[in-house]
Amino acid sequence: MQKLRYFLADTRGATAIEYGLIAAGIAAVVITAVYGLGSKVNAKFTSLNTSLK
Repeated sequence: MQKLRYFLADTRGATAIEYGLIAAGIAAVVITAVYGLGSKVNAKFTSLNTSLK
């Protein structure tokens, strides 16, 4: 019974989950930014490529 109480009182796993959620949120923001800028950068390179031909 004492091990069960210790297990239920342990918060180390919750902290790891919180850090994981923060990392996932940051990754989502980075992916969104890269996706948004990627199309603009691709358009610039395409324009540059056609002007050099």
